[in-house]
Amino acid sequence: MNMNCLNEIGPGECAVVNALLSTGSMRRRLLDIGLVENTDIECLGRSPGGDPTAFLIRGAVIAIRSEDCEQILVTRK
Repeated sequence: MNMNCLNEIGPGECAVVNALLSTGSMRRRLLDIGLVENTDIECLGRSPGGDPTAFLIRGAVIAIRSEDCEQILVTRK
């Protein structure tokens, strides 16, 4: 299984969450929006400056900063 950080997934690509490496309040926020193991996630696009990136997670569009994406391990679908 080839795991990547979430920020390596490009617009139009889909992935499955494998693990969250973040801690503290950021980890709690990610869990609260439904980023748990085996969650499907789709990259919808990046902002013009490249950060943050919009993802479709459980039917909601969520913008996540690049530094936080580095703490989310995924497998491409």
